[in-house]
Amino acid sequence: MSELLTAVHEGRLDDIPALLAPLGKAERRAVLDELKELRKESRTWPWGERTRTRKAILIAGAGCHGGAAGCATWIGAREMRDWVHSPYPRLLGVLADRDPAWLADLARRLSARSIESDAEFRLVAELVRMAGCPLPVSDGLVRGWSERVNQTRWGHRRSRPLVDVLRDEPHLAELVPHLLEMPEVPTQVTWTNTQDPTDDWPTSLAVLTREGLLDRDPLVDRCVTRLLRGGKPSDLRFCLRLLQGLEPTAEEESARITDWMAMASDGTSAVAGHALSVLARLDAEGGVSVRQWAEVSGPVLFRSEKKLVRAQLVLLGKVLRRAPEAADALLPLVAEVFGHPDIAVQEQALKLVARHLSATAPAVREEVSDLAAQLGPVHQPAARAVFGETRDGGPPVDAYEETLPSAPVARRLGPAVSGAAELVEEYVSLVRTRAGEVTAFERVLDGLIRCAHDDRKGLTDALPTALAGQWWADPAIQLSQEEIDRRFSRNHDGLQVVVAAFLGRVSATAIDEGRSRWTATGSCCHAALEGVLYARLWEAAAAIRKGDLPFLLATPTWHTGSLDPAELVERLTVYRDRGLAPGPADFGQALLRVRRTGEGRAADAAAALGTREGDRLAAWIRADEPVAPVLRRPVEVEPRSERGWLQRSVVSTRRLLLATKERLVIQQEFPRTFHWLGRPHSPRQQRCYHWGDRSPQWIATLPEDADTLAAWLLPSLTDVEEQRGMAWPLPDLAESEGPSGHAVHLALAYGLGARFAEDRLSAVDALLVMAARGRLDAELLSGQLGDLMGRELVKPARLADSARTAASTGACRTVLSVLVPVLPALLGREKAPRGLSDLLAVAAECVERSGPPKAGPIPGLAATAARGGSTQLVRQAARLEAACGEGQDATP
Repeated sequence: MSELLTAVHEGRLDDIPALLAPLGKAERRAVLDELKELRKESRTWPWGERTRTRKAILIAGAGCHGGAAGCATWIGAREMRDWVHSPYPRLLGVLADRDPAWLADLARRLSARSIESDAEFRLVAELVRMAGCPLPVSDGLVRGWSERVNQTRWGHRRSRPLVDVLRDEPHLAELVPHLLEMPEVPTQVTWTNTQDPTDDWPTSLAVLTREGLLDRDPLVDRCVTRLLRGGKPSDLRFCLRLLQGLEPTAEEESARITDWMAMASDGTSAVAGHALSVLARLDAEGGVSVRQWAEVSGPVLFRSEKKLVRAQLVLLGKVLRRAPEAADALLPLVAEVFGHPDIAVQEQALKLVARHLSATAPAVREEVSDLAAQLGPVHQPAARAVFGETRDGGPPVDAYEETLPSAPVARRLGPAVSGAAELVEEYVSLVRTRAGEVTAFERVLDGLIRCAHDDRKGLTDALPTALAGQWWADPAIQLSQEEIDRRFSRNHDGLQVVVAAFLGRVSATAIDEGRSRWTATGSCCHAALEGVLYARLWEAAAAIRKGDLPFLLATPTWHTGSLDPAELVERLTVYRDRGLAPGPADFGQALLRVRRTGEGRAADAAAALGTREGDRLAAWIRADEPVAPVLRRPVEVEPRSERGWLQRSVVSTRRLLLATKERLVIQQEFPRTFHWLGRPHSPRQQRCYHWGDRSPQWIATLPEDADTLAAWLLPSLTDVEEQRGMAWPLPDLAESEGPSGHAVHLALAYGLGARFAEDRLSAVDALLVMAARGRLDAELLSGQLGDLMGRELVKPARLADSARTAASTGACRTVLSVLVPVLPALLGREKAPRGLSDLLAVAAECVERSGPPKAGPIPGLAATAARGGSTQLVRQAARLEAACGEGQDATP
């Protein structure tokens, strides 16, 4: 037994089977106990260290297990699965003498676990061969098999055709049907070879089915079932292409007519389009009844995809030509399309109704006539020609009322933490959830300082329950003081450095070094703003060791990060009366957060304190100047091909950014950590290593200077063309205090034209909040949008999507105030830009709902509408012109 353990320690894999063979059950159990301890120890070894020893542990432990369940758990352990060269062939050697039923049970249990590699699949397949049992098919096994096929396919210098690889697979017939039943189809299966579109899984499986290697009928059934069930677009594309490759017969399609109806109603666009094409084929042979067409048409015509709605209208036209008596059942459904937002779809529906209206009963004709009131102004003349001049146009339309969200109200932070128990509870919640909310962070940071001053023993007793799992507090992790200091110096780890300092786990030398380390704040605003936070945390770590501060000065009053000046005066009064000197970083952050506008009384009270800090506060409030004034003239900046160490694609055109001026008081009176904020900055000089980073603390550092912050964040905000989620600061900037000037509006303009929908949604939220607060300068925003579109930095189609989203909330007049000034320049171009018709459509929708703009006729609109033809640009221009003309007496 000892010789076996020695062989394991030394990693002598070839000796293990012979040393294991003579051991009885009791001896194997004893060895297994030793191996479990050794495996536990191996978890602390560096990755790749003593790999042969780990393999020996795996092989010997598998051989020592008497039960298949324990053996499967041993083999499937996470730390025993990360191999460059698999030890499984030797593992099979120590299991070769087991009973076939035992091996089959082991194979079944391993198959039920997560299988993530070709080697793990081959292990199960070999166990099945040794046991002579059926393959235990599972999701994990199919994933491992697909990985095996992928490696076999591309594992040679020249790739093999996929169909040849699959043809050689011995378990093909057992595994393929399960592919269609998995919650998510493996990515190796759904991937398409762009160089040879026929060399993919759907095409290859269809070929093998025609060769008789796969049973066709179950595959057809599973494909239809999967398409009905829905799922990821890539999974549905795979199933749809496979189904098309299997080429269902007319009889098979007819037997599933209710399935096609359900897909057309609720499936994705591709699935619904295929289902409609199947229904069209069946209808050509008389296989779809009028009742079935009526049942499926309602949901399809209600879909948002214009292509599907148009296709369904074409199909209904064919049905009505073949069976005019169906008009009573189908025309009311067609008339519902009169309310569709696309005027081309409205026109198609109106023509279809006009063609077959004479075949309807009087009651149906009246119902359809009433629905025609939903048609836009551009179609009303044609509607009167169809339904007659006596049509009353439906019920009167209510006067339009602009709907904007309620202006956000600043929420006050709750009262200070009352005791150690409450503080520890909030600290645990903050650390475990890693929440980035400013209010929670600031309450806990201030609470730590308060409790360290008021109830030091209570905090000392309560904290140990909050430290479970913390690397610096776990007694099982033996770290030297030097290592703890080194790790904290590299990353303060948020509030943990303050707690660790309180408990004496961070040395005084490390704290002093930490306070001086962040005086250099880098070359971008992200580093500067983080430097302010780091300085505050290291300063708090020093203060909490002494315990002489009753509270912090910079704790905000409101959730935005802003601080009530009267409250700051009260805090400074307590400091003065107790003879306490404020921390430089704490007081500096308090000044950046204090509300300045209209606070003359607070400035007088601050001056009356008779302290240097009171005088600084009074002067800061009375100056009422931004931290760094923003220059209004944009700077054109060449795109950078490199961001730090990361090479990536960039926008190919120059970008418009804004520079900020110098503020000497920041450099003269604030700590060095703050000096970057007061220097002049041109976007040309910035080089940023924070691509993709985000932090609400950046906003809370300058809550009263939204325009300054927006100017500094613009270089990253302009990456909305390349990176998803870059517009995240816009709603917070819209809620911040201080004037929303050129920088905020330029950032908003970039966001409204962002590439990704979630970024455009963030911009729309900011737009509506600014409008609700009365801080939206529509003329300024329109001018900036025009500049950006002139440089092709904003695409009209994306702006149209943002505008449509904003209008759908009821902000039509706000949208018009931004769009109308933009349109003349776009209409005046020699070649109309792509997406202009979308902008005109949104403007027309807004005018139809809220009345024409105050500015009067839009230059260039009439000329565009008069071009003739049936392009969307001409149609939408005519629609907007008609809406402005019919509604010019309406009250805007």
